[in-house]
Amino acid sequence: MTGTTPGTPRVLRAMNDRAALELLLAHGSLSRSRIGRLTGLSKPTASQLLARLEAAGLVRVTGASRGRPGPNAQLYSLDPAAAHVAGLDVTATRIRAAVADITGRTVGSFEVPAPGRPGAPGPSGTSGVSGASGRRPAGPVVRQVVAAVDGAAGAAGLTRSALHRVVIGTPGAFDPRTGRLRYASHLPGWHSPDLLEELAAALPMPLEYDNDVNLAAVAEQRLGAARGHDDFVLLWNEQGLGAALVLGGRLHRGWTGGAGEVGFLPVPGAPLVRQVARANRGGFQELAGAQALLRTARELGIEPPSGRDGEAAAELLARAVERAGPEAGQDGGGQDGGDGPYGELLRRAATGLATGLAALVAVLDPELIVLSGGVLAAGGEVLRALVQRELAELAAPRPRLVLGSVTGDPVLSGALESALATTRDEVFDTSR
Repeated sequence: MTGTTPGTPRVLRAMNDRAALELLLAHGSLSRSRIGRLTGLSKPTASQLLARLEAAGLVRVTGASRGRPGPNAQLYSLDPAAAHVAGLDVTATRIRAAVADITGRTVGSFEVPAPGRPGAPGPSGTSGVSGASGRRPAGPVVRQVVAAVDGAAGAAGLTRSALHRVVIGTPGAFDPRTGRLRYASHLPGWHSPDLLEELAAALPMPLEYDNDVNLAAVAEQRLGAARGHDDFVLLWNEQGLGAALVLGGRLHRGWTGGAGEVGFLPVPGAPLVRQVARANRGGFQELAGAQALLRTARELGIEPPSGRDGEAAAELLARAVERAGPEAGQDGGGQDGGDGPYGELLRRAATGLATGLAALVAVLDPELIVLSGGVLAAGGEVLRALVQRELAELAAPRPRLVLGSVTGDPVLSGALESALATTRDEVFDTSR
């Protein structure tokens, strides 16, 4: 509310407008009288407020209340067309995009292969990006990002120009001092010093970038297992190990954006890795990452599934839980008595995870730890219980461990939630 004076009618109207819009966001549809009761506004003031918001394109009449004595009251809802945002989840193999309206409903999605993967367009691909205004033609990363955004917008019946904001989640982090991606050498094409400038030139809306695990934590904090928690750690395990740190209700990103890159953490039980940035691996990754799980399986005489490491490790853990039985997470073991190879695999996996978590707990003392990502989700409640028990032996503080509850693509959900939070602050501010 820049340029306004607290207590003026304009400011008070804007505050009432925002309160009503937040109520409609939370409840879906409300009558004028219900909005008046919830905000404490008189009927005439509530009527003026709704007329004002309807004229601004922020609310619309969506029906009428039924089943009560007297005339049916009109019901008001947020107008989904008031704003749209896009989120992107980038991995080494694909770029997945989705578009949501201001209510948070996903209205379009699209996926393209990562640059250099089969099916990715070459320099002559028709992505709608050109070398206009003397610029050289866009690189493959820009072409694929724009193709994903355009595809998701098209699936929603929109064009990219209708999007208010785009949030892109990637492994690693863009260094706020240099604008270059760090801690993710496995993403080809994403390390160009001109990449952010080229993306900004190609996409005509505000762009934000964040670490993929941070965005998974945003999703869990707003939609899932970490709701109502201001201090928690989210541990992510898919193709690599990572963590998000939420302290005092806010994500802690660190000086270079690399807070939470726990795969590089030196831990007992793993060889000391030097030159970790060049090696793109570290002690915790070597002890408890997907490759470590597959290696342990072979040591125990278990032939792991084929495929990419993260997918194979997830399938392996799901099989281990099935073979060992749900009692494997309890004292006394499961169907194989806890002494079979699958029970041993689960115990070793839990010890490795708890070893790294113990270091985080000693420094951060979080209230909650959320286990997320495909590998940890596959281990389910059995693995969670084993990690909880091991962590109690290794750390003085004893935070509660829970499984992430945001299903599907938590990174993409977090990107949309992040984009929506900023966009709602802008769109819901009627004092502008």
